[in-house]
Amino acid sequence: MDRSANGLPVPQSVPPRTAEVVVIGGGVIGASTAFQLAKRGVRDIVLLERRRLGAGATGKSGALVRAHYANVHESRLTLESLRIFRNWDEEVGAGSCGFEATGFVQVVSPADEAKLRANVAAQQAIGIETSVVSADEVREIEPLMRTDDLTYAAFEPNSGYADPNGTLYGFAAAAAARGAAICTETEATAILVAGDRVVGVETSAGRIATGTVVLAGGAWADRLLLLLGLDFGLTPERVQVVIFRWPAEIDQRRRHRVVIDATRSSWFRPEGFNSTLIGVELGAGRTEPDWFQETPDAGQIDVARTALAARFPDFAGATMRGGWAGMIMVSPDSHPIIDQIPGIPGLFVMTGDSGISFKTSPAIGICLAEWITDGAPKLVDLTPFRSTRFAEGRPWEDEHSYKKDSLLTISR
Repeated sequence: MDRSANGLPVPQSVPPRTAEVVVIGGGVIGASTAFQLAKRGVRDIVLLERRRLGAGATGKSGALVRAHYANVHESRLTLESLRIFRNWDEEVGAGSCGFEATGFVQVVSPADEAKLRANVAAQQAIGIETSVVSADEVREIEPLMRTDDLTYAAFEPNSGYADPNGTLYGFAAAAAARGAAICTETEATAILVAGDRVVGVETSAGRIATGTVVLAGGAWADRLLLLLGLDFGLTPERVQVVIFRWPAEIDQRRRHRVVIDATRSSWFRPEGFNSTLIGVELGAGRTEPDWFQETPDAGQIDVARTALAARFPDFAGATMRGGWAGMIMVSPDSHPIIDQIPGIPGLFVMTGDSGISFKTSPAIGICLAEWITDGAPKLVDLTPFRSTRFAEGRPWEDEHSYKKDSLLTISR
């Protein structure tokens, strides 16, 4: 495959007519899966992207890399992924994920202290480096932090954030170097099934015959699933991010910690060398992904500044420097669906993750590749992520969730 000036593969617009595996979705999940398949010796891989690599949720991701969840299943995926982020050159060998181990602080209200302790204990039990720290210790860990409304928080010293596009491009380049075809501006319009088995993919550039499809189409996944009679209650939603310039009075020489503040449904991290990126989740409701507004709403700027200043008071007058909005896909219980769809051999799906799967994408790619090549995922047990949990009447409920009322966000 030809290479661009920066070493990345030059995508092709006309896909092959046949493939051993077709991966739908040119985001980090799709690229990670394609790479892991190629790494395991699968040669005829086609990665389809309807626009450009990273045009969906990956390109708009905040790219936090932390292991703190209210369940061990997603924590385990992050633990396995951290190894790849930290050892990118050895594990992937192309591009750069831009991982920055700034440390991560999980903020919860005093009323959620027992939940925090339970979650940290569960994470420590599976080998995650994390601890419960007092409000005074938090202030030492992050001097910018307001802590007078806190009692305890969780701290992961070796977590942080990465470059979402750099991660995606690295996976794509590594997959292409092993023979995968990366096809952009090529929309998958239907997954073809005959005799209850996958037989191909219809695209805007023609049909591809294949017996195995991985659907990682983000906010566009439901339109392909519904054509197959698969309704998992997925909802595409719009989320917004705002960037603020560091005020002159703060230390411009250090990057602050990554923070998730469950008391304000917000998350923030450094952006570049002198800015901070913040997302505040308000429950946007369904939005059509084909014509959503990519810039943040005017009202979101003050919401974001207020949430940021509530935890980092020095940012009360911070200058807004930009922002964006992106689309995510939300399942009925806000947790990912990762499954080989029962009744349709050859169809693998990863969807409904509520925008939290950037950090787990390296491990998810391994699990899906193992499932396809070895018959079952070995790295992590994916049973909790099964698609049938809704039909079973057993939606995923985290025992120690920090959710506020009915809003379940990234800060869970």
